[in-house]
Amino acid sequence: MVQTTPFLRVQQVGKRFLVDGGSRAVVALAEVNLEIGQGEFVCLVGPSGCGKSTLLNIIAGLESPSAGQVLLGGGAIVEPGPDRLVVFQEAALFPWLTVIQNVEFGLWAQGLAKEKRRELARAFLRIVHLSHFEQALPHELSGGMKQRVAIARALAMKPKVLLMDEPFAALDAQTRDRLHEDLQSIWEATGQTILFVTHNVTEAVYLADRVVIFTAHPGRIKRQVTIPHPRPRQKQDPALAEIARRILADLREEVRQTERAELGLDEDEQDGDRWERVRKSLEELGYLESEEL
Repeated sequence: MVQTTPFLRVQQVGKRFLVDGGSRAVVALAEVNLEIGQGEFVCLVGPSGCGKSTLLNIIAGLESPSAGQVLLGGGAIVEPGPDRLVVFQEAALFPWLTVIQNVEFGLWAQGLAKEKRRELARAFLRIVHLSHFEQALPHELSGGMKQRVAIARALAMKPKVLLMDEPFAALDAQTRDRLHEDLQSIWEATGQTILFVTHNVTEAVYLADRVVIFTAHPGRIKRQVTIPHPRPRQKQDPALAEIARRILADLREEVRQTERAELGLDEDEQDGDRWERVRKSLEELGYLESEEL
């Protein structure tokens, strides 16, 4: 299903943001290079603020890189387009439209005939197990059901790449597990190319063909981990748990280095010294009534 020839190319991408009224630049991404094959499922993980979502927005065409370029099928991405659709953490449904009207919306915008778009919308609602809710309004749905509608709406447009920015982060564990299974089945059935941002390492290892680990700010690719295990996968698989453990160790090291830099710890200072520095700074501010934390 997955083609080995790169389909999506991120080439030397960097991103800077001006802050403090434009007087200072913050580097969010630096020299990011990534290649994704058609039909591949790739997850991006990394510490908070490392630029994962920024990279997703650049690929979506919602932001422009400060350096480098992104190519899709050989053409440079310079603006948003229906060949790249984003599923966000919030479902972003139109509250005044029914479920099936929400799924049809993009097809309507493309000028597809009513009968054809209704047929496609119903097909994708069956895929996400919402056939019996096509006339419901968004406020009548649970959080997980809303995300299924958003996924169905995106898939109905047949994008070249489906971009997912922590789509299950706000859901309860039981709903999230079910959607993991659903997404795995959808990916296998459609061969959709998916780039998925998450903070959940277990989620990434369960879903992805490959996990891309980012360094702390500024975001660079630290390591890529191929997940060779066949599907369907079980989250309790000890082999998957070991891969997740190694990825978490990488992420903890990145977070630790960031914390040390913020606290101004020298290389030869112990991590325990940071709490002494925190205590002293609170004392200087008069926050502590005694010398004990």
